[in-house]
Formats: sequence, C-alpha cells, structure tokens
Amino acid sequence: MKKRNKILIGVLTGLVVILLGAWLYLRAQVYSPSQPAQQAAESAQVTNQWLYFKAEKTATPAVVFYPGAFVSPPSYSIWAKKVAAAGYPVYVLQMPLALAVLKPNAADGVGKQTKRSLVVGGHSLGGVMASRYAHAHNNIQGVFFLASYPDQKGSLRGFQKPVLSITASRDGVLNWSTYRQAKQYLPTQTIYIQIKDGNHAGFGSYGHQKGDRTATISNAQQQEQIAQAMITWLRKIH
Repeated sequence: MKKRNKILIGVLTGLVVILLGAWLYLRAQVYSPSQPAQQAAESAQVTNQWLYFKAEKTATPAVVFYPGAFVSPPSYSIWAKKVAAAGYPVYVLQMPLALAVLKPNAADGVGKQTKRSLVVGGHSLGGVMASRYAHAHNNIQGVFFLASYPDQKGSLRGFQKPVLSITASRDGVLNWSTYRQAKQYLPTQTIYIQIKDGNHAGFGSYGHQKGDRTATISNAQQQEQIAQAMITWLRKIH
C-alpha cells in the first residue's frame, strides 16, 4: 500500500510539473504591447473580461474584438482608441492563455453589459472565432476580419449584414491560400481592403512576430489605416 501511495504521489507530482511547465511556456509565448500601445491602453477601462474604450455617442454599435493567438489585448489599443474617439465603443476581449479558441463565446458578456447593437471581429485566429460567434448569433450587425477569414464552422455566406476584410501586402503569417479558399464562406457584400506595405503584426502593436515579413510602412501608419478603414465601414452600420 505504501509503495502504491508513493507511485501515485510521484505520478501526480509529475503531472503538476508538466502542467506548470506548459503554462509557463504558453505565458512566455504571449506578445506584449509596444510602449505606444500600452500608453493608449491607459485610456481604457480594464476588467478581467475586456479592455473597454468608451465612446461619447450613444446610438452607435459596439465593436467586440477577439485578439490574435498569443497577443496581449493592449496591443490593439492604438486603433481601438481611434475608433472609440470616432464614436464607436470598443471591447477588446481578454482570453484564457491569450487564446480565443478557449473562450469562443466571450462576446456574450458584452451583450449583457450594453444595450447597443454589436459588431464582432478579430485578428488572425481571433477572426475565425469571431465569425463562428456571428454564425451562431443572429443579433450581430456586422463582422470584420484583420488578417483573418471564416472557416466552415463560421460560414457567413447567408449573412445579410456588412462584412469587412482587411489584409496587408507584406503579411508573412497569414496563410494566403487558405484565405483565398475561405472567400467561399463570405457573403457577396464583403468589402476587401489591403494595406500596402503593412504586415501581420501591424494589425496590433507588439513588435516582430515569428514568421512575419518586415513592414515597409511604420506601425503608426498601419494603425491609422486600420482605424480609418474601420470607421468608414462602421458608418454604414445602424
């Protein structure tokens, strides 16, 4: 009996060590916001659910954003702050282990928080999860993708509301072949915009991302183009 207990304790200790090591490894993979992004995040209300960028207008839709995999939410604060300043509140969702796939229905909390209509979108893997959320909820008024696309589970072919897809010409992370194939899951009214000389990491502000190409415009320029494209598109949503 004592021998069995020792074996059991040894196995449990090993599992704890493995899980702790995996958790520490995943935490180390998370991209941190740049200093300008961190400064922009100071204007947000931060909870364990989201970063909330308040807007003065009261009749506009709320923007709910699913971050890319392993990207810290404040990394998206620069364009989020600009969009909020134009009158559209932005909720950048907090995800377990910085992975949207672990909390696909995170947007539910925003729906309970506000009476505004909702627009959902995301960056990279976050966009995939946002499209799945929109596919399963008929109250979504618009969907947007930043270097992302829907998969079959998030098909928007029958979606009647506005859809926006923004890519960057020097994106080295986006699987362009899959992106092109995924257009079959987008409705005909989808608006496509490409940011010339921008890259994948430039949809946030967190430095270089493994596998990405170097942008030949500044991060500030890409952030401005993202914000303006978003604002122009949001003005069409009521």
